[in-house]
Amino acid sequence: MQAITVRDPEAGLAGMSLTDLPYPEAAGNDVVVRVHASGFTPGELEWPGTWTDRAGHDRTPSVPGHELSGVVAELGYGTTGLTVGQRVFGLADWTRDGTLAEYVAVEARNLAPLPAGIDHTVAAALPISGLTAWQALFDHGRLTTGQTVLIHGAAGGVGSIAVQLAREAGARVIGTGRTSGRDRALALGADTYLDLQTEKLEDAGEVDVVFDVIGGDILDRSTALVRAGGTLVTIAEPPRVHPTEGRAVFFVVEPDRARLGDLAQRVRDGRLKPVVGAVRPLAEAASAFAPGANTNGKTIIRITED
Repeated sequence: MQAITVRDPEAGLAGMSLTDLPYPEAAGNDVVVRVHASGFTPGELEWPGTWTDRAGHDRTPSVPGHELSGVVAELGYGTTGLTVGQRVFGLADWTRDGTLAEYVAVEARNLAPLPAGIDHTVAAALPISGLTAWQALFDHGRLTTGQTVLIHGAAGGVGSIAVQLAREAGARVIGTGRTSGRDRALALGADTYLDLQTEKLEDAGEVDVVFDVIGGDILDRSTALVRAGGTLVTIAEPPRVHPTEGRAVFFVVEPDRARLGDLAQRVRDGRLKPVVGAVRPLAEAASAFAPGANTNGKTIIRITED
């Protein structure tokens, strides 16, 4: 099969290439998926799991990409709950070969059935962004109806889904980001938008939940916006400053088959719309990792036609 591989942490994008690899083996409780579309995170080349396995041993050449939508091609020993030929989508393990390949072996529990009517390119944009947004807002942020949430990067892949979920939950939504993101964030349901390039973050006022995807100075300054009893949630880095009378949470998204099913149903019903940008073939995946290449929604790699 063909796959995108990375070979050297020091080489960066220069070490990424389209390569012929052996067909993957399905371990116990695995499935092998024929990948139709794959999503990725541009920062993956900085993740330790891209280069080493769970024991810390070098596993290069490795295949990046951790979001997928496709069709089950093979079941591993003892695998239940899925069938050969079934449409599925979900997350690949952080420390195993990923989804920028024609086939990938994935733990069955990390996949959910993909309803008819949802295109693979849309489904591949949903797992990391959708699960991250849900877990940030509701599992960690404990957002409820009538509360106010400030969502940084509201026009981005994760932020755009967070805006829609928070709006559906009956929260007041303040989006932030670049000037170019204003129209998208407002169209997706943000009540107001704060332009971080021209306006002061502190003008947002106090909120019940801050969801940060930026880190750095923005994360530090966001602490002062959290009202008593509120929560600052971030996926960027562990917070250096904590709210005086609230909580601060840093987390890494976790697979969740049931929640993926809920998110897919929202997409099918038209209540949730992942923002898909460019759709590129596997041969162009390396260039899609370049800084500034993903400016208009989440780039998806189309690997196999339906």
